[in-house]
Amino acid sequence: MLTYMKHQAGRFENVDTLEGCQIVRVVAPTQQEISLLQDTLHIPADFLMAAMDRDERPRIEIDDPCRLVILRIPHHDESSDTPYVTLALALILTPTHIITVCSQESMLWRDLLTVRHRLPPPEDRVSFLSALFLQVARQYLVLLRQIRDQADAAENAIHGSMKNEMLIRMLNLEKCLVFFTTSLRANEPLWDRFRRIHGRDLTEDEKDLIDDIKIEFRQAQELADIYSNILSGMMDAFASVIANNLNVVMKLLTSITIILMLPTLIASIYGMNVELPLQHSPHAFLIPMVLSFVLSAIAITVFFFKKWF
Repeated sequence: MLTYMKHQAGRFENVDTLEGCQIVRVVAPTQQEISLLQDTLHIPADFLMAAMDRDERPRIEIDDPCRLVILRIPHHDESSDTPYVTLALALILTPTHIITVCSQESMLWRDLLTVRHRLPPPEDRVSFLSALFLQVARQYLVLLRQIRDQADAAENAIHGSMKNEMLIRMLNLEKCLVFFTTSLRANEPLWDRFRRIHGRDLTEDEKDLIDDIKIEFRQAQELADIYSNILSGMMDAFASVIANNLNVVMKLLTSITIILMLPTLIASIYGMNVELPLQHSPHAFLIPMVLSFVLSAIAITVFFFKKWF
């Protein structure tokens, strides 16, 4: 899908033609759309296809007059078992246009178009890209807080009832944090590379802006590491609790089995068709019953002091 946009009065508006636009948003492009962009804007085909690889690594490539910037952006899909993942976003810079390519519709442009402050014009490449990078970092931070809240909710639910669904949910959240941590680390070298490429032309404000980007991404990476460590610790703790609960249940069942076995043993012995002591006594029934009760009481007392109950 192709969407053409033009910057007007600090806002981006959709336009109908490629010739009248400054930004081209490309989502899951067809071969026909790729050919159109390749022929019209003279973009290398591998630049347009780079973001289609779900495992594409962040990097910067230069093929004059085009430049390619690939970074990993966060993506939220509530319908998926793994609701938080990352996607490859390709930014292709030509002399006249900026093309963004992604394999799925992401929330990046939705947030960019609804931010309260005005976006820089695409002609100011450094400021525009910096605003985009900052928005990506903020999305990471927002989604990381959502993961933290969901992990807390799952933890509270597990305290009430340790069901498999809650444990699987925790495992999926841990997997999401692995995706975020890996992508944030992969994005980190981009900012130094970006600064080196534009270093001579950068103003002090633009240098400060790039430093802000590095700080935001570093904060997101540190949060992802912290949440991942906490979640891993929680999973280990719950595994220990489950194993301990199983041991408690097994001890209880073993204790009950032994207690019930003692009366059964006495009854089995006195039920044999052989001569038995006191079998002609008028208390022949009462004696086994009392003996069974006494042995069971002794067993219960022993198990109680051993804290098997």
